[in-house]
Amino acid sequence: MRKVISFMHISLDGFVAGPNKEMNWIKVDEEIFDHVGKRISEGDTALYGRVTYEMMENYWPTAGDKPTASKHDIEHSKWYKKVHKVVLSKTMKDTGLTNTTIISDNLADRINEIKQQPGKEILVFGSPAATHSLIQQNLIDGYWLFVNPIILGQGIPLFVDIKDKIKLQLLTTRQFAGGVTELNYIVDRQ
Repeated sequence: MRKVISFMHISLDGFVAGPNKEMNWIKVDEEIFDHVGKRISEGDTALYGRVTYEMMENYWPTAGDKPTASKHDIEHSKWYKKVHKVVLSKTMKDTGLTNTTIISDNLADRINEIKQQPGKEILVFGSPAATHSLIQQNLIDGYWLFVNPIILGQGIPLFVDIKDKIKLQLLTTRQFAGGVTELNYIVDRQ
């Protein structure tokens, strides 16, 4: 069965965005882009909340076509165009969208159907509200976190309204030159 993995940049104190949704504190560089690019290039499904999807859709389809496009922009744009996108939204309609599925209700059933289909990891990119919904319905199978060396003090937390403990098993860690630490966990369902 396919796994749903939450891919998120996070502050040391557990926030995924500042109080005004700002993300200018996130440290990314070529080392991180190359590392992330290798893993996501193996994926075939990206899951987004509506806000993150609209942000991605406004940038990535043409990002690699610009004369000033970076290596990362070219590679990620190619990947974005071919990957199947799943969007959690109660307001979007599934009309005329290429390679995109909208889930507006029956979240657990629809995600479990996708998990049963052949394919690789289903990566949840950012999308805090969507991630919160997935966590509350026990649909996240792993966390791929990039802990940034900053304490925000306030903002949008990754974990909210957790009813039961979620036991995790650490798979890998990696320290990047810029101070970011990657933590790769799988949910321990035993």
